[in-house]
Amino acid sequence: MAAELSKLVGHEQPTIPVSWNKRDVLLYAAGIGAKADDLNIVYVSKAPAGIPKCKVAMHGSQSIEILKDLPVASGPGWTWTTKYTGIVENKKGIILISESILLDPRKVPYARLYSSSFHIGAKATGERFSKVIAGPPQGKLIPKDHKADWSVQDKTSPEQALVFRLSGDYNPFHIDPEIGKKGGFGGVVLHSLSTFGFGARALIKAIGAGDPRSLKFFGARFTSPVRPGDALQTEVWEIGPGPNGTIEVAFVTKDLTSGKVALGGGIAYIKKASPEAKL
Repeated sequence: MAAELSKLVGHEQPTIPVSWNKRDVLLYAAGIGAKADDLNIVYVSKAPAGIPKCKVAMHGSQSIEILKDLPVASGPGWTWTTKYTGIVENKKGIILISESILLDPRKVPYARLYSSSFHIGAKATGERFSKVIAGPPQGKLIPKDHKADWSVQDKTSPEQALVFRLSGDYNPFHIDPEIGKKGGFGGVVLHSLSTFGFGARALIKAIGAGDPRSLKFFGARFTSPVRPGDALQTEVWEIGPGPNGTIEVAFVTKDLTSGKVALGGGIAYIKKASPEAKL
């Protein structure tokens, strides 16, 4: 046995390929407990001083319609298509609306998403102009005669933007406080789609008994930015029946820290859990 063990010493394993990307580095930083102010390890692409002036583009609205249940892992061959379905010009700038479709390797659509971006200060015709050929369902007015049917409170963490960047959005606006200050926001602003996800998760928890498959459509306008660490409250009203056995709800997500509405004009189609359903 000693002789066999001796042979192990000096044995060289086959060479194996190795690689890493920015996301791997940031994931490791989050995994070892890096905080939002550890910019030396969580912000690997820090912009040089002296940011050039430019027109600001803000995420205006977002919706997602689940056409088929999404697999946990995609595998190869999935594709993403995007086309512009609308443009609106007013005195403040230009709103661009796009439709994106997620397709599996057989070109079967699994999700349809609409997104709008507001390009502040942009001009084309210099006059009012609007052409829209497709868009998502629009939210109905919040009922004024009764309180919300469901209400869910949650709290973002100071490291919320640090973690959400692992989804692939490395915009320095969400990690570098100096850029946020120059933009007039006083510091780092949380990704709009992170707030969007907090709202969706609130509906799934309150109405769908925690089943992610219960939510079939979810859309809202981004009405005010959220800072990492802010507390959120999502209030939901049942409006009536929705398509394919769902109910239609209207909702708002309020930033309890700032006192402003973060998600407005919310609309969702969700399957209501039976009374005996458990989380």
